[in-house]
Amino acid sequence: MENSADQMVRVRFAPSPTGGLHLGGVRTVLFNYLFAKKYNGQFILRIEDTDQSRFVPGAEQYILDTLAWCGLTPDESPIHGGAYGPYRQSERKPMYKQYASQLIEQGNAYYAFDTADELDAKRKEIPNFQYNRATRMGLKNSLSLPAAEVTRLLNENTPHVVRINMPDSEELVFEDLIRGEVKFDTSMVDDKVLLKADEMPTYHLAVVVDDFLMKITHAFRGEEWLPSAPVHILVWKNLFGLDQMPQWGHLPLILKPDGNGKLSKRDGDRLGFPVFAMDWTDPNTKETTIGFKERGFLPAAFVNLLAMLGWNDGTDQELFSLPTLIEKFSLDRVHKGGAKFDYEKAKWFNQEWIKQSDNTYLATLVAPYFDTAKIEIHEPSYLVKVIGLVKERCQLLTDFIPQSSFFFAAPTEIDTASILPKWDANKAAFFTTVMDAYTNDAVPNDATQLESHFKTLAAEQGLKPGDLMLPFRIMLVGGKFGPGVFDIVANIETKDAAKRIQYCLDLLSKN
Repeated sequence: MENSADQMVRVRFAPSPTGGLHLGGVRTVLFNYLFAKKYNGQFILRIEDTDQSRFVPGAEQYILDTLAWCGLTPDESPIHGGAYGPYRQSERKPMYKQYASQLIEQGNAYYAFDTADELDAKRKEIPNFQYNRATRMGLKNSLSLPAAEVTRLLNENTPHVVRINMPDSEELVFEDLIRGEVKFDTSMVDDKVLLKADEMPTYHLAVVVDDFLMKITHAFRGEEWLPSAPVHILVWKNLFGLDQMPQWGHLPLILKPDGNGKLSKRDGDRLGFPVFAMDWTDPNTKETTIGFKERGFLPAAFVNLLAMLGWNDGTDQELFSLPTLIEKFSLDRVHKGGAKFDYEKAKWFNQEWIKQSDNTYLATLVAPYFDTAKIEIHEPSYLVKVIGLVKERCQLLTDFIPQSSFFFAAPTEIDTASILPKWDANKAAFFTTVMDAYTNDAVPNDATQLESHFKTLAAEQGLKPGDLMLPFRIMLVGGKFGPGVFDIVANIETKDAAKRIQYCLDLLSKN
């Protein structure tokens, strides 16, 4: 059952602020968000910053900015507030110790006083060492030490952690919303740390306590968290009862393009595509990792392509707006197997969204790229018009620069090499006539009339219009690309077109 009619659906995304947000993380956000909105529920953002050694300045704001760009706005978060805050785990620190103490009193957890050096020695002594039922009695903890010794160590504030006491050979079973029944043998799981020496909880304790206190009803996370499930099940069982545990769904991995393993930042660097949602600059190394946003993706396209990585609605439809995704989303259409990432397909999604997007909206997104390229836009309405002419040729927002810069300034680089093989004096004379007509305003700035004039003039001079179109295009834009040539002339105006013809004729005359 996906949701309970008498309980409001509450889901959460709980990232650690340790760096850029991988597209797999954003897809987890998306599936949580879609499920919540499908059932008129609430989507919560909780920052899991209990591991202060991995905390990276700016990472939390980056996460918030990414969700804002994608249009996946939390109902509750560190900045939106809510009835179940605080929404940063570091600000919830005092509450975790009591739950760790409860587990110890019940015999479900224990104090471990082993130092880092002592544990390192064990790792060298025992291959593949794990702190578990087989080794715990030979280590320094409240299960192996006399009670008086444990009391003394605690009274002396001896550094220690709290570990879960994993039972021997117990079968744990839960019903995964995506994978069905999943079973674990507790003998295969080590005694994970629940509370660290600084009294900060690890993920294993904090995720359970916070999900309980925040009344989370469903938890969707990547399948890489499945091995941790038995620890979390036991913490739930021993603290709150399994009837209080959210329903879980473990999402399939996003795989490398060849399908061999989980997609990583390193794969993106190697193959030349982004894996982060937005640019991320490491505050220590100052290295910037490019994101989908800065590469030129529309947020709607990014969200759309993520939805199709591991889900479909059972039809051949591939283009979905966010409202439509909410309407169509269902867990029974989420795949169990991993989804290969295909960057060419990602660009196809973006191109389709560019084609169907409003030109004025696109102009607001494209304008910063023009600023970066130092191309001046004197009239915003002109940019909107140009976008309408070229957008079908653009896969990325960055493509608007090469595909339309010639509308704003004459090209300086001309591909004369593509003209010369079939160039002759008759063509030179033809374009001289065209240039003169344009200079003298003999033809209106109207695409239809410009085309009619061009073809009539070609017929009068015994030339085929088809043999003249490529040279004309190259004269106007510098290369073999761009929209209809007469649309170009009508927009840059005939006097400007005449100057471009003259510039190219001068270059050709030197060969």
